[in-house]
Amino acid sequence: MITGKQRRYLKGLAHHLDQTVYVGKAGITENIIKEMEIGFETRELVKIKIQEGCEMTKEEVADAIIKATGCEFVQAIGRKVTLYRRSKENPQIVLPRR
Repeated sequence: MITGKQRRYLKGLAHHLDQTVYVGKAGITENIIKEMEIGFETRELVKIKIQEGCEMTKEEVADAIIKATGCEFVQAIGRKVTLYRRSKENPQIVLPRR
C-alpha cells in the first residue's frame, strides 16, 4: 500500500507520461491485462485512456485492473487513469520513505 506522500510523488512523475493503454468498447480484455503487465514490468507507472465508446466508468476500469494485476491506484483525471506497480525484475522508481 502506498502512502499519500508516495502517491503525490507518482502523480508528479505521471504528469508528463503519455497514455500507453487504451480501453475501448470491449472493456477490460485479456490483451489489456497483458499490456498492463508488460507496462508495469518496463515502466512501473502506466497511464490508461478510456475511449468514448467504453461503457465502463473510470472507477470500474481501475478496479478491474487492480484486481487482475495487484497494482496500486495513483489518480484518475477525466478519462485517464494512472496505476503503479513495482517491477519485479527491473525496479526504476524509488518511492519516498513513508
